[in-house]
Amino acid sequence: MKNILVVGSLNMDFVINTDTMPKPGETIFGKDFSLVPGGKGANQAYAIAKLGGKVAMIGGIGTDAYGEMLINNLNSVGVSTEFVKRMSETDTGRAFITVDKTGENSIVVIRGANYLLDTAWLDTNEHLFDECDAVVIQLEIPLKVVDYAAKLAKKKGKIVILDPAPATVKIMADTCLENVDIIKPNETELEVLTGMPVNTQENIKIAAQKLINKGVGTVIVTMGEKGSLLVQKNYAKHFPAKKVKAVDTTAAGDCFTAAVALMLDKDNYDEAIRFAAKASALTVTRKGAQSSIPNKKEIDEMK
Repeated sequence: MKNILVVGSLNMDFVINTDTMPKPGETIFGKDFSLVPGGKGANQAYAIAKLGGKVAMIGGIGTDAYGEMLINNLNSVGVSTEFVKRMSETDTGRAFITVDKTGENSIVVIRGANYLLDTAWLDTNEHLFDECDAVVIQLEIPLKVVDYAAKLAKKKGKIVILDPAPATVKIMADTCLENVDIIKPNETELEVLTGMPVNTQENIKIAAQKLINKGVGTVIVTMGEKGSLLVQKNYAKHFPAKKVKAVDTTAAGDCFTAAVALMLDKDNYDEAIRFAAKASALTVTRKGAQSSIPNKKEIDEMK
């Protein structure tokens, strides 16, 4: 896939590094603080462009300085951002991220302009759906927009890739899953979506089949250091993770989704998933969201 449309969120990430996550009611000292361009949609668009794909983004920002910083960062790798709507009535989305010394993170998102994105803006930019090979969507924008984007893309014969984060069981009741070719949850997201246990690989397969029964074509479950699991009807295959020392897991899943979207061959998922495993492994060795994403040369050189 060389021409991809991302419909999703843009956030400015406020990142605090700590030794440990605070417990409820506990005050701790952070080690340092930084502003990092993020948002699941923007992360995926940035990664696709940095990995060599042609990508346009539909989304929303406020008319504040954070929004312009996000646009400038996407432009720096060649993302087409003229279809990101500027909204004077609200602020740009923000995410407050705590990262501990093991690289694990905890995230609180203020939706801002992301949640004012509407279906009318998709209609205004419908030509992008005609011009792309695949559409990538996530759940940091209104579910009605996710549903509309999936239906519109499917109607035009495009591949629809859904990263179901932040996970919500509401999407299981919507019609959008029947228009999704590939869904990429992590273990936690799969558990939230299906209400089923995911403590073993066999349980993950069974839970993934529930999504397939809702109309999804292919499920790719990311499992951190345990690798990933490709599940289709009557088929499953495990892919090991690359062993690296994690510094920050922020945007690892976004990079994985972007890499799969870019490298996908619908008749052979293996190459795309192996490429995505390398991409996400490199991402966790670096701090931040978009600042951690590697280029294609780095991935190709990874053993």
